[in-house]
Amino acid sequence: MNLENIRNILNETLFIISGQPVSLGNILLIPIVLLVGFWLTKALVRFVTKKLTSKSKDPNLIHLTQRLMYVLAITIILITTLDLINIPIAAFAFLSGAIAIGFGFGAQNIINNFISGWILMWERPIRIGDFLEVENAKGIVEEINTRSTRFRRVDGVHMLIPNSKLLENTVINWTLVDKLMRTSVRVGVAYGSPAKKVAELLLQATNAQVEVLKDPAPSVIFDDFGDNSLMFEVNFWINSTVEGGLRVMRSNIRFEIDELFNQHGIVISYPQRDVHVDGSLILKREPRKAVLTKKH
Repeated sequence: MNLENIRNILNETLFIISGQPVSLGNILLIPIVLLVGFWLTKALVRFVTKKLTSKSKDPNLIHLTQRLMYVLAITIILITTLDLINIPIAAFAFLSGAIAIGFGFGAQNIINNFISGWILMWERPIRIGDFLEVENAKGIVEEINTRSTRFRRVDGVHMLIPNSKLLENTVINWTLVDKLMRTSVRVGVAYGSPAKKVAELLLQATNAQVEVLKDPAPSVIFDDFGDNSLMFEVNFWINSTVEGGLRVMRSNIRFEIDELFNQHGIVISYPQRDVHVDGSLILKREPRKAVLTKKH
């Protein structure tokens, strides 16, 4: 078989779409164009990502750029492929419309999550690295995809949350504007303890932590006269991206408070109860019985 015969076979019309003949050569050209197009797209996305990463750009901006480049590249590849094989786009107008209607009825949740994913990446109410509280789960956002968001809980478990759920439900974003977080430590001291000295020691224990911010400054509140103790609460702010940072800081301050209270004779209270008995009590002591042992 010579070259002329091969050319004739490739140019032979297989079918006609909207008056345009489609040959065997056109059909064989499709996978070649798609493979080359997707390879160039991945190479370009990798190059742009490397440039943005080297300039320390926001990971959320890099993620959004990648998604936009992929969508734009796929659109260009499809249009170019149809043009190379002489198939007009208008030929698929009716078919694509029918498919879109059927797909819309059968995949409403998927479309909803897809659109929600683009809203999350564009408006950025939730970003990669944010610490979220979704219902009863707390954790860090690791990746925002077009359908779902990957979420790592504080216990290390990964969760996939549908994007629509993050837009339609109440979500607490601890790091939306900044990483400032406020927390407090409560302690009760025995009645008779010097209240002003207790407040001074609480401030000293809090300010001893390097991570505690000086502005806003820590503050001590004499909270209440409790049943068994004088209740105090010290409030302070730190920069933290996770809840674990707050727990560690509260623990460090409690260690410091315990040490300072011991040095100054401040007693941390414990529950006490007074028992009142109506009538009289008689304490009777039974004599101990002798125990006989038998010798062998």
